[in-house]
Amino acid sequence: MMEKRLLLKMQGITKFFGAVRALHRVNLTLSHGEILGLVGDNGAGKSTILKMIAGVITPTSGKIIKHGKVTALLELGTGFNHEMTGYDNIYLNGTLIGMTKNDIDTNVQNIIEFSELGEYIDENIKTYSSGMKMRLAFSIAIFSNPKILSVDEALSVGDAHFGAKCTKALAERKKQNMSVIYVSHDLNSLKLLSDRIIMLNQG
Repeated sequence: MMEKRLLLKMQGITKFFGAVRALHRVNLTLSHGEILGLVGDNGAGKSTILKMIAGVITPTSGKIIKHGKVTALLELGTGFNHEMTGYDNIYLNGTLIGMTKNDIDTNVQNIIEFSELGEYIDENIKTYSSGMKMRLAFSIAIFSNPKILSVDEALSVGDAHFGAKCTKALAERKKQNMSVIYVSHDLNSLKLLSDRIIMLNQG
C-alpha cells in the first residue's frame, strides 16, 4: 500500500481584500490520494483558498507548500477562448493547465468521449450552455492527470447524469492516488466522496 505522503500544506494563511479579511490563520493539509471537502456559507472563503492553491492569488501572510502539479476548476469558462471550437479549446485549455501537445494528442478522444458533447465539439464555445462548458472543462481537467485537482462547485452546473459520472471519475482517480479538494453545497456528494470535510465560517 502506498504511503499517504503530504502533498499540500497551508500554514497560518491570512488573506485581506482591502479592509475585508477573507481568511484568517487557516491551517490545512492534503495527503496523497485524499479527497478533502470544503463547506461553508457563501463568502466563507472557500473559493479564495482554491485560488491561492492554484496560484491565481497570493496570501497576505502564511505559507502554501505544494508537491506536484495542481489543476483547478474555478469559474466556468476560465481558460477557454469563446471564439474557438470546443475541439480547439481542448488544446488551448490543456496547454494552459500544463499538458504537453503529446499529452493532449494521446487523450483528446478520451476527453471528447467523456464530455459526451458529440458533434457540438466542433461548435464555438460561445454557443455552449453552462453545463456544456462544465462538461468540457471537467473532462480536460480529469485527463490532465494532476497530483491535486481542485473543484469549485463546478459539478453543480451540469445535469444529474453527468454529475454522477464526474463523481464516479473522481472516486476512480482517488484509487489511483490523485488528491482532490472539493468545494460543494451538495452534502450527499461530499459525504460520498470525501475522506475529511473542513467547514469554513467567515474565513
